[in-house]
Amino acid sequence: MSSAPTADTGTQKQYFDHLAQGRFLIQRCADCARHVFHPREICPHCGKDALAWVAPAGRATVYSCTTVARKPEAGGDYNVSLVDLEEGVRMMSNVVGMPPEQVRIGMAVKAVIGERDGAAAVLFEEARR
Repeated sequence: MSSAPTADTGTQKQYFDHLAQGRFLIQRCADCARHVFHPREICPHCGKDALAWVAPAGRATVYSCTTVARKPEAGGDYNVSLVDLEEGVRMMSNVVGMPPEQVRIGMAVKAVIGERDGAAAVLFEEARR
């Protein structure tokens, strides 16, 4: 019996390896043409194993957001947001570059690769339209 994929194997590892190389990629199914995030082995829309890595445009809209309150000595408050990429996938991340309480639902944001907990991560900044 094989073990289940972890962040050290399979598509999870591929995703994080791409990020470590400075590339933000999501998957797109060659069969049904729909985009997929979080990385997986099988398309959740059509059930085929025809997923390939593609670069999203990086444009997104804040779907939901909250501010997590922390003591200043623990790093201070930070934002957690669900963002909808224009490719049709939703992901959880942080909107950075502004006070967390200024992040608003419906705000246009753009993806950037930054660092979180010592590893490369997809973060978002406000997009100037």
